[in-house]
Amino acid sequence: MKLYLTAKDSDFRLSEVPVDDLRKGYQQDGNITYTDAGELFVVYLDDRKTFQEWEGFGGAFTESAANVLNRMSSTNQRKMMEAYFHPEKGIGYNFCRTHINSCDFSLGNWACCETEDPELNEFTLERDKQQIIPMIHWAKALSEEEITIFSSPWSPPAWMKTNGEMNNGGQLKPEYRQSWALYYCKYIKAMEDEGVTVSAITVQNEPAATQVWDSCVYTAEEERDFVRDYLGPTLEQEGLGHIKIVCWDHNRAEAYDRAQKMFDDADASKYVYGIGIHWYMGDNYDNLKLVNDIYPDKKIWFTEGCQEFGPHIGEWQVGERYAHSMINDLNHNTSAWCDWNLFLDETGGPNHVNNLCSAPVIGDTLKDEVIYNPSYYYFGHFSKFIKRGAYRVAIATTSDDLEATAFLNPNGEKVVVIMNRLDRDVVYALNNLERGCYVKMPARSIQTLIID
Repeated sequence: MKLYLTAKDSDFRLSEVPVDDLRKGYQQDGNITYTDAGELFVVYLDDRKTFQEWEGFGGAFTESAANVLNRMSSTNQRKMMEAYFHPEKGIGYNFCRTHINSCDFSLGNWACCETEDPELNEFTLERDKQQIIPMIHWAKALSEEEITIFSSPWSPPAWMKTNGEMNNGGQLKPEYRQSWALYYCKYIKAMEDEGVTVSAITVQNEPAATQVWDSCVYTAEEERDFVRDYLGPTLEQEGLGHIKIVCWDHNRAEAYDRAQKMFDDADASKYVYGIGIHWYMGDNYDNLKLVNDIYPDKKIWFTEGCQEFGPHIGEWQVGERYAHSMINDLNHNTSAWCDWNLFLDETGGPNHVNNLCSAPVIGDTLKDEVIYNPSYYYFGHFSKFIKRGAYRVAIATTSDDLEATAFLNPNGEKVVVIMNRLDRDVVYALNNLERGCYVKMPARSIQTLIID
């Protein structure tokens, strides 16, 4: 068994720790004897019981992330990219997002076709080619495996919308539904021409939110009808029927209702691979279980989450927020998990409406310094070790104070991730089908155990 540890108030950051240093039991007359006084937790693992197949971890190639990267020195640019994508130095990102047209984490509003033209004759990726696409190619060159890319629009071009602008919500004009469906196809084909394969799209980022930034509102019925009558058929007509469509792309809170509206319509459902979720309105993990219970053939992807309101440099609880979400999303049948911006600067931007946020890796452009937030290490406890093609396996703990998930990798390794958010050390007994040991876990820490 190998054990990796990240712990507050210590130097442990995704550090491999000798297992014997943490074991708290010994054999006496064939029985394991607990050697520390205090409360004992038990973690039960059973890799014979399997659940969803894992598709990948990653983050978003936004214009802001690329801009931050390009404002750093060449040495630190390489360090930042390797932190995510290098097979040894990085944490295994292989599932990433791009934005179709601008998003809030762009340098301003822009679209791939600014001219009012239903045929989209002037469609271009010139803005993407400036910073975003080069960053994607660098990631591909660093990674030892294929990076799955899915793409999401925040808003159609202003001329397609009822409010005449990309910001502040509005809706897609009915007369432009076919042009907008074609827009996705144009984007996918243009990206392919640039050497970037887009494997999936979401219909609309956060379709229930009128934001001061790039946004567009769809009711559940409008999203369903657009997929059924325009987007799905147009992808097929353009030879792109293999592209996965993911609906909703918004908070867990309304995930069941949106899934029900989409998947209960057979003509719409046949085009849709699954549903995307965010974390901004609360946990609501039972909604994911309900979606999976009723629609087991549909996938659940976590498509965006970040800590809002600034860069939160060094804040430990942000890392714990990531791990809490990841453990519970994974345990409730999510099959992919994508963070928001790969990089942000020391202000939590740039963002063209000042919606500043945090990222696992911060590029301090004033000091030319790379900052790894606790969220980077917490994320790495999952993404570095749980491989694409792994299957989630049964795991249970005897206390709510220990949160855990476990996977069986394609090579037969068992990967167990456990988090302790208590302000004190604990000891747990790891029981792997009647075999196991005691392990000490520091306060405010996360561990990954690799078991052959």
